[in-house]
Amino acid sequence: MKNFAIKLVWFTTIYVFVFAGLCQTNVSLSVITTLYCIGIPLILYMVYTVLHDDYNTIKTFKDWYGDHPMETLEEEEEQ
Repeated sequence: MKNFAIKLVWFTTIYVFVFAGLCQTNVSLSVITTLYCIGIPLILYMVYTVLHDDYNTIKTFKDWYGDHPMETLEEEEEQ
């Protein structure tokens, strides 16, 4: 996911923000409709790509957060 999928997420996010900004301006309705029709499949493709990405990790929910390590749930239950 670090390569293509995350770039697609960033691109789609920027696209949605630009679209939302253009909706608040005096851009013609045909341009807004075209951007809308492009945006819906783009969002669906982004979701599909992220869900089907071959990202593997050795972390589990017991590992908590990577930047703030805490005891695992098993260690807390034993105490």
